[in-house]
Amino acid sequence: MPTQYWRSPETIERLNRLERPGFALEFLRRNPDYRSDFARTERVIAHDGADPETARTSLARRWRLRCRP
Repeated sequence: MPTQYWRSPETIERLNRLERPGFALEFLRRNPDYRSDFARTERVIAHDGADPETARTSLARRWRLRCRP
């Protein structure tokens, strides 16, 4: 979603209906440091041939993310 819509009434209404994990994801998506780190991780995977699982696990650890099955 383009950033200009993040504060629209429709978006705010949708965010208010989210449970904690969904809200946390939306918060992270808007964090410029996380977005930069995520993009950097994906570039390392694509251009440097890093192992995707290792690189993404490292990203998750840096941001203390936990994914439930």
